[in-house]
Amino acid sequence: MPTLAPARTVQVVAAPGSRHDEILTPAALDFLGALVAAFGERREWLLRERRRQAHRLAAGIRLDFPLVTTPVRTDPAWRVAPPAPGLAERHMELVGPPTPEAAAAAYGSGASTWTADLEDATSPTWHTVLDGHLLLKDLARTPRAGERPTLVVRPRGWHLDEAHLEYDGRPVPAALADFALFFFHNAKPLVEAGHGPYFCLPKLENRYEARLWNDVFLLAQELTGLPAGTVRASALIETITAAMEMEEILHELRAHSSGLIAGRWDYLFSLIKTFGHRTDFLLPDRARLPMTAPFLRAYTELLVRTCHRRGAHAIGGMAAQAPEGGPEAVEAALAEVRRDKEREAEDGFDGSWVAHPGLVPVGRDVFRGVLGDRPHQLDRGRDDVEVRAAELLAVPRLTGAPGPEGVRGSVALAVRYFDRWLGGTGLLDQGGLIADAATAEIARTQIWQWLRHGAVSRETVERHVEEELTALADEGAHSDPATVRELFAATALGPELPLFFTRYGYDTYLAPRAV
Repeated sequence: MPTLAPARTVQVVAAPGSRHDEILTPAALDFLGALVAAFGERREWLLRERRRQAHRLAAGIRLDFPLVTTPVRTDPAWRVAPPAPGLAERHMELVGPPTPEAAAAAYGSGASTWTADLEDATSPTWHTVLDGHLLLKDLARTPRAGERPTLVVRPRGWHLDEAHLEYDGRPVPAALADFALFFFHNAKPLVEAGHGPYFCLPKLENRYEARLWNDVFLLAQELTGLPAGTVRASALIETITAAMEMEEILHELRAHSSGLIAGRWDYLFSLIKTFGHRTDFLLPDRARLPMTAPFLRAYTELLVRTCHRRGAHAIGGMAAQAPEGGPEAVEAALAEVRRDKEREAEDGFDGSWVAHPGLVPVGRDVFRGVLGDRPHQLDRGRDDVEVRAAELLAVPRLTGAPGPEGVRGSVALAVRYFDRWLGGTGLLDQGGLIADAATAEIARTQIWQWLRHGAVSRETVERHVEEELTALADEGAHSDPATVRELFAATALGPELPLFFTRYGYDTYLAPRAV
């Protein structure tokens, strides 16, 4: 490997922990420093462009497929790279935090892949993140046996920082920290074992952000002597702006692409965040927003058509049911998942996401029932699908005020998830559903939107908050109730909507200067 000489070294501004020195080696920190030196300023420019785009949309600029990239969309010739080893069959993809318990459950689940999620399923405390990387390092060196799923890593998004690592006196981008620490330690062992370093890219907003990831991959491979194309990455389409640039995102990543994923919970969050100021985009509670709603159906149909036209896998949205409780409750949860996965398989998806290992068998049976022995259905082009921008934005056809239970449920979910997240846990089992940061983002932005448009009173919301905090105190809270109340008020009750509670909460409570 060539000697790396970043302009400045990455400094660790955290107390040492058990085995942390195995991850934070001088060579790994130099590798991270090289990536930050090459791409840190460009990432900052892209985040400024996000803010400018948000202002343009708030001012009434019409969102549409980009005119300038029409040649990319109309060129029938280009394709993404063929499936990499371990990624040809992806019928059931299990997603969870990089913890020993989640890994053990995943490896015995029968899933095709396991996505170790550092983004939505992980509270980004320093020890949680480092423990996750230590686990991934161990797993990458564990001999493969039986039907063990292919390992995929979901780094944090471009919008987040890792404040415990500094470059030139500033926090490093969390996305680069997660990517660099995993890739530096594990890329070659994974290749030697017959697979490779595979990633899932969250919360992309446009083709430029995909291009940045592609350039990161190219430099990382060059610095470590791995061939271009060794890295593979699936891009989550979970923002409305990215939905307008699906083909462009695939095109930017085409040498490293392993397809697109329908990130449906974050997609709803993005719609609220982008158009929450508009009365005609006032959404009911998410329990009344089925994936068969016209604007969501347009989104998933376009994703399948786009992927298969370019030889890429199309992966369906998350099923978050927890099949627990009595026999009737378990059967009801499995029946709901079965219906969801049947719709996706029949629509042309090549696989789908689940949050609980108990959902893998039912989803796998559904996809095998439709696909038979085929690993995918890339040959199904879906040329019958034509989606216009107006159909992706046809939200007003489903607008409406929330019901009382929807308001109470959203408050309860946000409060209880914030309690867990501040306490260092990234998942919450709430009412038979597994909630992660994306679910909490929908809950708190819906509350903000309902308050803004007078669909619910502030007094009602604040009463529900206090009721949930009291219940948490009785049950055993995971963090300080006053801090939970502060985080909720700052991210759901203010006149302006913070773009991400995770960014605000991290900077305010989890970063080293906040502790």
